[in-house]
Amino acid sequence: MPHYDVAIIGGGIVGLATAYRLTEQHPDTSVVVLEKEPRVAAHQTSHNSGVIHSGVFYDPGSLKAENCREGKRALVEFCEREGVAYDMCGKVVVATEESEVPELERIAEKGRANDVACTRIGAERLQELEPHVQGVAALEVPGAGIVDYPGVAQALADAVTDRGHTIRTGAAVQDLHLTRRTVTIDTTAGAVRARHAVNCAGLYADRIAAMSGQALNTKIVPFRGEYYELVPERRFLCNRLVYPVPDPAFPFLGVHYTPTVDGRLECGPSAVLAFAREGYHLTDIHWAELAEILTYPGFQRLAARHWRKGLRELLQSMSKRAYLQAARTLIPEVTLDDFTAPWAGVRAQALRRNGTLVDDFLIRETDRVVNVINAASPAATSALNIGTLLVEHHLADRLASTQVASR
Repeated sequence: MPHYDVAIIGGGIVGLATAYRLTEQHPDTSVVVLEKEPRVAAHQTSHNSGVIHSGVFYDPGSLKAENCREGKRALVEFCEREGVAYDMCGKVVVATEESEVPELERIAEKGRANDVACTRIGAERLQELEPHVQGVAALEVPGAGIVDYPGVAQALADAVTDRGHTIRTGAAVQDLHLTRRTVTIDTTAGAVRARHAVNCAGLYADRIAAMSGQALNTKIVPFRGEYYELVPERRFLCNRLVYPVPDPAFPFLGVHYTPTVDGRLECGPSAVLAFAREGYHLTDIHWAELAEILTYPGFQRLAARHWRKGLRELLQSMSKRAYLQAARTLIPEVTLDDFTAPWAGVRAQALRRNGTLVDDFLIRETDRVVNVINAASPAATSALNIGTLLVEHHLADRLASTQVASR
């Protein structure tokens, strides 16, 4: 059985960024990344809109706000150094009616508190920036962009292996066995033993945390975000990211428009309950996982509060015309014929038993395992700084005490 100092469970962008920072700051520490799929970055990292978030939406002082701000800087520096495609194209957050303006002002206040450059603009300036976008007011945010996240993840993985460390794919974790000094991780590719483990398992983070002995008051609930690509001749409809003012009572940002680094234009996402943790299609159903969600008191309480919104999102998922209606709120001239090539991602969202969504990153520890339980958006933007946080605040003392004990 191979032995390591640290085993990182999950080969998505957060797990890889943690391995990158760990091997950078502690080069003598042996590290293995365990990924259940045949390749890294197979799920949330490669199934998202590719946005570099500015940090304008997050509560000041939260882990999301702090890590997004610093993580964005680190991400751009990494892309420059490694030659990964990105574009700081900017963003507008658009109020389409007067009733949304107070929320737009609150977002602007958050942005300024988070040191995010953002400017309130009127309809005339919005038309200059985005001639096809409808709105009564907007927030211009130049420090947002787009990036090739799978490319970032692969570059991180290459750096980790180039430093002499191990990435094991096809290694789904089946169980953890903890002692006073080690954690043994049973995987489908064989067992490994480590002094410490970091759980970056995304959609399965709560299950791995439970295996580690972590007391949990949360469960991961998967939400499917569905996107449409627009036909190439409609790429001119926007020049930058175009977002609606989000509903403050709902945890998702609403249907928006996203240019991509390879020259496409996407619209989305809707946000509906996925019927499996990896349910990328409406017909993907894992009955045991669905039953686990539907019987969870937290989901029942959430559904009781937001069932109308949930039904509206489900209708958008099932009807292209309903989706079009949401898309036309921002750009009225889009048509059914503009939408092609639908695709979806699944967001791992932690939900408390009382029915409230965990709105911030959530990191908890047991004696041998650091559990990243909630790392939804903007985790990809923040990944390199989350890696720094995990290494400096959760692993450094553990590694130091391990070295002392081994002398």
